Amino acid sequence: MEQQLKKYIALNILAMTGTSCYVLADTFFISIAAGADGITALNLVLPVYGVIYALGAMIGVGSATRHALSRSAGKTEDFFSNSVFWTLLLSCLFVAGGIWFPGQILTALGADALILQVGLPYIRIVLCFAPFFMLNYTFTAFVRNDQAPRLAMAATLVSGIFNIVFDYIFMFPLQMGMTGAALATGISPIVSMSICLIHYLSRNSTIRWSKALPSFRKLISACQLGVVAFVGELSSGITTLVFNFILLDLAGNVAVAAYGVVANIALVGTALFNGISLGLQPVASAVHGLGDPAAEKRICRQALRIGLLVAIGTVGVVLVLAPGIVAIFNSAGSAQLAAYAEPGMRLYFLGFLVAAVNIIQSGFFSAIGLGRESSLIALSRGVFTISIMAFVLSHFLGVWGVWLAFPAAEAVTFAAVVALSRKHDRTQAKSE
Repeated sequence: MEQQLKKYIALNILAMTGTSCYVLADTFFISIAAGADGITALNLVLPVYGVIYALGAMIGVGSATRHALSRSAGKTEDFFSNSVFWTLLLSCLFVAGGIWFPGQILTALGADALILQVGLPYIRIVLCFAPFFMLNYTFTAFVRNDQAPRLAMAATLVSGIFNIVFDYIFMFPLQMGMTGAALATGISPIVSMSICLIHYLSRNSTIRWSKALPSFRKLISACQLGVVAFVGELSSGITTLVFNFILLDLAGNVAVAAYGVVANIALVGTALFNGISLGLQPVASAVHGLGDPAAEKRICRQALRIGLLVAIGTVGVVLVLAPGIVAIFNSAGSAQLAAYAEPGMRLYFLGFLVAAVNIIQSGFFSAIGLGRESSLIALSRGVFTISIMAFVLSHFLGVWGVWLAFPAAEAVTFAAVVALSRKHDRTQAKSE
């Protein structure tokens, strides 16, 4: 079982890292094509990505988890077609926004006239491609839970490589600028879903399309276990939104561009731990279905050990290489951007030493059906605590307080994780 866990974790880390790398590619190419204004526009759009990804992840990952739990219990319930229906229905709201209100949405996110001109084509395309971004979570999560994790990883990695390659082709040889960056990103989930179809059309697939009417009850049931995935995706969007408004007030567009660099590098860190969290899910769900609490504990401990090692390595790399990393995305050589981003990255990344535990423990609770505990952790670290810390610390410490908000929020959440874990252990001990 532990070897299977390591395999799933490794595959999911590769897949999630591949996903985050295409965001880095967007940032890098946009920094060359449009400079700090382009990075600022991209960073203002990131909360939109956060909402789109969060809803897609909540329905898709939650439905796949319910599917795995019901299969372990010997039941067969249709969660796949239900997930596809509700995902498409919700995505229509974003398409409508992209067609009729892209400028108003970008202005509400903090764009001035200059940033609006740069970012308008980007946000319009992102919103119109929302159905594909959201459906991709359903397609990959069900493939992963249907004993085909390698194909799910391949789908994610190939779509990421496609995005990087076509970012360059669209933005430079074809001279499409920000429009090209958005198109490359929008097409990439279509590539991923096309690869996933290999499994769905094969004889090995146990997932079948159902003609049954969509069930709102099943949607709610899935979303209860998908909250951790929802908050995991939404948290970066909420954090970015809060930080953007605070930094615009404190130091203007350059500070937002600096945070854009920090936030996009941080996505790689978050992807590593989300990969571990997603990797333990199929194994922990299967063991939970068999009623083996001792094996559950071993899986959780092993995942936490891996997470802490990854966290120490990640933070160490950033502490040493922060100036070089910032320079890659500072093609114009802005001294002001570097002055904000270099210390900001070092302070921000310290939070991953604790975030590793919080993300993995939240994923573990979700995998064994403890949706409430998982949701409390995810909501604390991703929404409430970090927002409060950002406002409070920035009031006293200015821009430095913004960078410290992430590690402070993770430290507070860690206390809740310890309390919930002890409560779960006591409950298990009583039931044995």
